[in-house]
Amino acid sequence: MAVRFCPGVPNMTDKKKLIPSLPKGFKDRWGQELALKKKLIKIIEANFLKYGFIPLETSPMEITKNIGSFLADDESNPMSDVFTFEDDKESLTLRYDMSAPLARFVAQNFRDLAFPYKRYTYGDVFRREKPDNSRFRSFMQFDADIIGNVNEAQADAEICNIIADTFFNCGLKKDQFSVNVSNRKIVQGLISELKISEEQEFKVIRAIDKLERIGLNGVEDLLKKERRDSSGAITKGANLSDDQASQIIEFLKIKDLKELKSKLTNPISLEGIKEIEELFEILSKGKFVNQVKTNFTIVRGLAYYSGFCVETNLNFKGKNAQGKEIEIGSVASGGRYNSLIKRFKGADYKGTGMSIGVDRLVFALNQLDQIKVETTDSVLVCILDEKYISEYYKIVNELRENNINSEIYLDPSKNLKKQLTYADKKGCSLAIICGQEEFENNKLTIKKLKSSKENDQLQITKDNLINEIKKLI
Repeated sequence: MAVRFCPGVPNMTDKKKLIPSLPKGFKDRWGQELALKKKLIKIIEANFLKYGFIPLETSPMEITKNIGSFLADDESNPMSDVFTFEDDKESLTLRYDMSAPLARFVAQNFRDLAFPYKRYTYGDVFRREKPDNSRFRSFMQFDADIIGNVNEAQADAEICNIIADTFFNCGLKKDQFSVNVSNRKIVQGLISELKISEEQEFKVIRAIDKLERIGLNGVEDLLKKERRDSSGAITKGANLSDDQASQIIEFLKIKDLKELKSKLTNPISLEGIKEIEELFEILSKGKFVNQVKTNFTIVRGLAYYSGFCVETNLNFKGKNAQGKEIEIGSVASGGRYNSLIKRFKGADYKGTGMSIGVDRLVFALNQLDQIKVETTDSVLVCILDEKYISEYYKIVNELRENNINSEIYLDPSKNLKKQLTYADKKGCSLAIICGQEEFENNKLTIKKLKSSKENDQLQITKDNLINEIKKLI
């Protein structure tokens, strides 16, 4: 059921203390993890700009009927997987991806855009998923899309190239990830050949899309009557016959393009195979073709995908908070959507694109010791004698004027030991210590907080402060 927004205020008469906790599926990020995330955002953005994509920022909330219901498993409740709010007479939905808002934006502004329109964007998306160690209800996506009636093989190849190039720039090695591609038409041709009804088709697609998570047996259950997961929850299946389900399972075992061509004769499937071949022909003209592999089980779960599909998987496992090894899943995925914008009056453009799951990528890369995050050096000005407070502020002001990250300790009543403990816990690089004797002699003491030596400090003249600090940070 969609969430209904009900504003309220805390019960001020309730004496019980609140428990500081987050709802399941959401996460705070700070320290090393947040520093890594910010570094990756800078790397990804720089690479997207290099490929000629331009930035766009769209609202995190859309009119519900505009955003559509492409995510839901439950046909009887199409908004079950999103957060929907009632606001006066308008129904609003938090975006569940960046493609639906892009479609609305292009349809709204197509007269002012240069086509092909190549845009990138990043921000949080929201889904009412069942959360686990690597799946969240709110997570950041970084998207690149190409909108316009262009050569599809070229545009789709550009998406593959930018994924591979970006991941290399993020510090991954060639054996640590694979860009896996397929074409949704291949399985749609098989579905047509098996005379699977239109009502069943989407459930079949969604079942196949879950292969990586639930395995062949789980997919087979979803193709038939129902699947019961480890918690006992039941998901209704597509109600295929045993023969229909068996043929789809056999298709999912095919790994080779030649074998695929020999076994599938449906014109729709052959069209999808031809598009894969054309994609690799273009990829061969670039430098990342060896990073791209075929995987015919990729169909993409969102209903608006129409052909080319891509999923990027890491070739290593991660560890959850309990130290247990887990599969990380896809960290960049997308595909072609040729009818998404056509829903809106006045615009009809083909589209292709991909999303990098930034938070999942952070989770994965945080497990490796390959990517170094530069820490920001900062200086703490300690207060030893409150009567010199003006002098301490002169010091911190001079540091800041010279673009040196610095702060003054905000409680003069605390002794030096507590001030240095604060600096150490916060990760400051240096502390400036200055009492009456130093001020009278126009000197300052700089203490190196990250040094392993016990008395690693030096005394300098006050006039030489900036030069000495810049040598140390």
